[in-house]
Parts: sequence; C-alpha cells; structure tokens
Amino acid sequence: MILFDEYRDSRFSCHDVSTMPHPDTTIPIRPELLAPAGEEVSLRAALDAGADAVYFGAGEFNMRQRARNFSSDDIPGVVSLCREYGAHAYLAINIIVYETEFNLLESILDSAVKAGVDAVICWDQAVIKAASDRGLGIHLSTQASVSNSRAILQYYRNDGIRRFVLARECTLDHLREIRLNLQRELGDEADSIELEVFIHGAMCVSVSGRCFMSESASGESANRGACLQPCRREYRISDVEGEYEFELGRDYVMSPRDICTMPFLEKILQSGIASLKIEGRMRSPEYVSTVVGSYRKAVDFYFDRIAGGTGTAALSEFEKLKSELTENLRGVFNRDFSAGFYMGRPVGDWAKSSNSRAKKRKETVGIVVNYFRKVGVAEIKVQGAPFGIGDELLIQGPTTGNLTVSVESIQVDHEAVENANRGDHVAVPVSRRVRLNDAVFRRFEVD
Repeated sequence: MILFDEYRDSRFSCHDVSTMPHPDTTIPIRPELLAPAGEEVSLRAALDAGADAVYFGAGEFNMRQRARNFSSDDIPGVVSLCREYGAHAYLAINIIVYETEFNLLESILDSAVKAGVDAVICWDQAVIKAASDRGLGIHLSTQASVSNSRAILQYYRNDGIRRFVLARECTLDHLREIRLNLQRELGDEADSIELEVFIHGAMCVSVSGRCFMSESASGESANRGACLQPCRREYRISDVEGEYEFELGRDYVMSPRDICTMPFLEKILQSGIASLKIEGRMRSPEYVSTVVGSYRKAVDFYFDRIAGGTGTAALSEFEKLKSELTENLRGVFNRDFSAGFYMGRPVGDWAKSSNSRAKKRKETVGIVVNYFRKVGVAEIKVQGAPFGIGDELLIQGPTTGNLTVSVESIQVDHEAVENANRGDHVAVPVSRRVRLNDAVFRRFEVD
C-alpha cells in the first residue's frame, strides 16, 4: 500500500534529491496543461492561470450534467475566448448515446465544426463515427479504459484516433512501457500518437468511471453524466434478519481520496505524456485557478530549469517549489490526496470524510457595484459576511474570472476604516479591472 503521505518512503520517492534520477534528456516537448471549464467564470479562471487548453461540456451531452455547463449556442464564444489566449478548446461528449439522440448529437457536432472546436472527447462508437465524418479531432475518453499499446494501435489503425486519455489504473511503469512499445511497433510514426493522463482531482470508485451505482440507487446514470455520487456517503451494514448492524469504520470505503501528482510530477513529465489533465468541471473557479496555476508553475520550472539535464543545481529548488505548491493545493476543495495508481496498487486509500478537507473556505460578502479605472478601485456592496484589513477576497465573474485580493485598505465615503460591515458600500484597491455584479467572497483559513 502506497499512500500520499508515504511517497518519501517508497522507491519512487522524489523528496530525496540525492537519489532522484537524472532528468530524461529525450523529452521532445513540454506537455499541454489541460484544464476543466464547467462554466464561464471557471473558463476565464483557467485561461488566466495559464491553461494551454480547456475541456467543456455543452448541454446534457457530457459526463458532468450537474455542472452549469454551456449550451450549443455558447460553443463559438468558448472557442473564441480560447483563441484570444492561444489555447485549444475540446468539447466533451463522453457519455453513452441512446437510439433516439442521433439528431441531437449531429446538431451539437455541427455546431462544434462551425465554431472551430479542436477536438471531441468521446468513446461511444456513434460519436467517434459522427465526429470523424465531420473531420473533428477525436480524443478517446478515459471511459474507454485504454491501458495498453495494443488497444491504442487498434483505435489508431481502425478509427484514426491519435490521442488517448489513458485509464486511471495505469502506473508510471505502464506509461513508459506503452510509449516504448508504440515506438517499437510504429517507429517514428509513434510520435503522431498522443497520450493524456489525469494529474489532479477526484477519482471514482469505479476508477475509469463506468459505474452503475447511481443508476441503480436513484435512476441517475453516471454514464450519462448525472451521477449523484452515492459512493461518497457513509454506510451501515446489517444482517438479513435485522439482528446485527455495523457502521463501516472511519473511512468512506467507496470514496477515494483525490489524486495529486505534484510530489512526483517530474516522473510523469519524463514519461513522454503529451497532455496533463486536471479534473474539476464541478468545482469552483478558485479551485480551477489554484490548481491550474500551481501545475503551470511546476511544469514551467521543470522545462525551463531542469529538462535536458542542464539544471542539476535546480533540483533542490524544484523540490522546495513542489512542496509549497502541494500545500497551496490543499487550500482548495479536496478529499485529502493520493498518488492514485501511479505508484502501484493502492489499498485502503479512502477519504476520511464526505466533506472537503480544504484548508481554506469562502463565504459570500456581496457584489461589485462600480469600478474606478483611473485609481484601480472596486466599490463593493456588502450584503453578507463582513471583512477587514488583511483579509483575502475573491472576486469572480464571467469576464473577470477569478481575482484574489489581499485587502490593504478600505474606505467608506472617502474615510479610511478597518472593517466593512453588512450594508456598507466600500472602496477596495484591486490589481486589475472588475465588473458590475461580480460576486465577492471572503476566503479564510479553517482548522
């Protein structure tokens, strides 16, 4: 059993710089950092934080129906905004499709083509065929549970698929072996095949996601993106005669911890992965901003300072950076962290609570009612929680994205005050433009 807190004790440990393997000098490219976008604010937050690409759903045709999502009419706007940032846009249609839905499928794919979507994430053969007929790129979803080079070669040769989101059961050794065997089979042609892996976010008890528990319990299918996550609950068991009843320990035995690869990120980078995927279309804009920003810093540091074997002196600095970024990641929603399957087969790596283990929470303060561009000040109407000097605010909106503000001064009617109370209209300096009706939250540490 290898849990998150035991990385330093495993043979894969990245915490002892003296035993860390030399960087792989054959890494061809810096991998894409792929971020979730569940709605407009998170989309902007992901792009501002440095995502190279985003994946999003349109309507109910994706695995996150309960996210706010976008409509098919929103697809052009999503693609256009991504283009402004030099990023790619991938449309998730990663559900099973029923016999009565072909017209809807074709309509959404036609919208994707017209908008210039870069690829469709899918695994249902009907979607693969319809997307392929329209010349859309196809990224085979992790739902297909592709975990070996022979499966990849079948899809590559028969369907022309060039990117594969690998099954989450794959270990680090599997990643290296898959790439090596593709090169042996295809030679230089193997470079046209891209591998994508999840590096951070929620894991499902069914791992690659084909779960029937929600459908059985509530009629809401996980394979249609409507999972109610009954696996995240605590359960009691009783014998059939009703004589004995037991509560299952202190662990939520069907609710895995979240995956976090930050402590051993360089090992994934050394495996030749083309895309690093972050889970989280159901999570908040500050989650997206924090996670994307953290991995952006780590990936850039590695390729700017270490990759190619020229940055040995920077290894110690990289270890320190990863530790700091891991703590930063604990500040947003998480069920505690796990290495997933990368280090082998985890046993008993379950969440301890049904709630978030984040070290920071937020509460509603109010809204932005004005922005004074010349002095860089936002006027905030305090409708909820008060705040004071030294507090951290989050300002979120469809165009603003996610802006973190450390409150250094507060004014009411041009008079300096220490605190902003409910009912006040206050002026607070901000680092960039905010918009009318942007939501304002106070973010605070929790024990």
